[in-house]
Amino acid sequence: MRIHNKHIPILLFGALAIGILIGGVLDFPIDRNYSGQKNYKSKLNKLISFIDNEYVDDVNTDSIVDLTVTNILAQLDPHSVYVPPSEQVAVAESMRGDFVGIGVSFYMYNDTVAVIQPIANGPSAKAGIKAGDRILYADNHKLFGRKLPTDSLFTKLKGEIGSTVELTVFRKTEKRKFKVKVNRDVVPLKSVDVAVLVQPNLGYIKINRFAEKTDVEFKEGLQKLIQQKATSLIIDLRENGGGYLETAVEIADDLLKDKELIVFTKTKKGNTDKTFATADGLFEKGKVYILIDENSASASEILAGAIQDNDRGTIIGRRSFGKGLVQREMNFDDGSAVRLTIARYYTPSGRSIQKHYKKGESEAYFNEFEKRFSEGELYNKDSIKIADTLKFKTKKGRIVYGGGGIVPDVFVPIETEHGQEAILYLMQSGITGHFVFEQIDSNRNQFKNLSYQEFLSKMDKTDLYFNNFSAYLVKNGVELSLQKNKSVVKRYITAEFARQLYGEQKYYEIILKEDPMIKAVLSKK
Repeated sequence: MRIHNKHIPILLFGALAIGILIGGVLDFPIDRNYSGQKNYKSKLNKLISFIDNEYVDDVNTDSIVDLTVTNILAQLDPHSVYVPPSEQVAVAESMRGDFVGIGVSFYMYNDTVAVIQPIANGPSAKAGIKAGDRILYADNHKLFGRKLPTDSLFTKLKGEIGSTVELTVFRKTEKRKFKVKVNRDVVPLKSVDVAVLVQPNLGYIKINRFAEKTDVEFKEGLQKLIQQKATSLIIDLRENGGGYLETAVEIADDLLKDKELIVFTKTKKGNTDKTFATADGLFEKGKVYILIDENSASASEILAGAIQDNDRGTIIGRRSFGKGLVQREMNFDDGSAVRLTIARYYTPSGRSIQKHYKKGESEAYFNEFEKRFSEGELYNKDSIKIADTLKFKTKKGRIVYGGGGIVPDVFVPIETEHGQEAILYLMQSGITGHFVFEQIDSNRNQFKNLSYQEFLSKMDKTDLYFNNFSAYLVKNGVELSLQKNKSVVKRYITAEFARQLYGEQKYYEIILKEDPMIKAVLSKK
């Protein structure tokens, strides 16, 4: 099947919308076990019992219950969702910020578990596993030559902390097979990708989600930047679909002065809960810049709204997603969960940034990305639809708007040289990482002794990988003309090579040099 240019944005944005749905429903991390039932709510239980005991054919009543719960929630708002047990474990690990396993980044390459990179100081790295290794067996469980479901594969590699798994590994570079024992341990899932200086005195922190430990990771990164003499700070919330409200509040507290309002929530009963900054934040005086885009949602918007309404910093980018609802998680005994909207949140000026939705029409709600494309909002600030009737004032009296996301102070159009927005999203997708892995894997020795500067020179002088990537896309059923966006494509390919060969920081060093939003920050300094 060939995927034509006009369909790429829809496909990519559809995947991103799912991230917002999952990432943005975890704003209120209060676990509740759902148990008590009232008589007038027993009809559903009786129906299931009738079907279970009397229906003429065998029926999986568990699946009926799941479907029923999903359909009920679909009649509410788009962010009240049911999460089945199979998904809840992975989501819980992501938001907790760690899991117990062997500590490798991998993907299935030709039906084999190929190690992209062992996690630094993780169990596999300590056991000697290297990038490019193939894991053939976990104990006696065969992992190659068949299409294992992802959850089944993870089950074989994860386990109890301190437990041992014997891996059978094939190392392509040495053409040998060997066995190694790996002691499973806690493996971090970082929510802060990087904290680096992009210029002297200008720090940059990239947050990919708001998990339980994000505020701790943020403080560690910020303290490092302060030690490096950073007096201004960029916080990158692009593609950040949200997470825990409390984590966003903790980060805002480090940036705002004592007693400044961060956010407040209201329930249907009219109960209002206000949250204020406390004294002694880590970074209350330096300049702050927040980067957002159309996929910045939920907790990202809480942080951006707090900074904007308190006139603490400059919001740069494109209008954010527009999610102003707060969920509470309620767990069932079978490991599934319901995340139910229990309040609305408001920015310090009193704005609700929740965009319009119709109950029971979640698909249209998440497909609003397509509408933003067609109406030109991602290219032109004047095309942003704002509700003129929902005007609010910041602390210093600037006009801001509610009713549909955070509108940036400085607009930056989507990054493409010739309007082919699909290319940017393609380059940030997993296909680029898989391509680069295969290119490196075909001859690892050619990169083995290259210094970083030699590597950059090599990549700058050649079009080999650009041409190979074009062919790779065609092979995988994606038809896109890359030639007009050659510099963008080469930059992302080079950055991904740097990530896999030299680490995450080098990826960002390459990407940020030509990043339009970073350039917008530099023009404001």
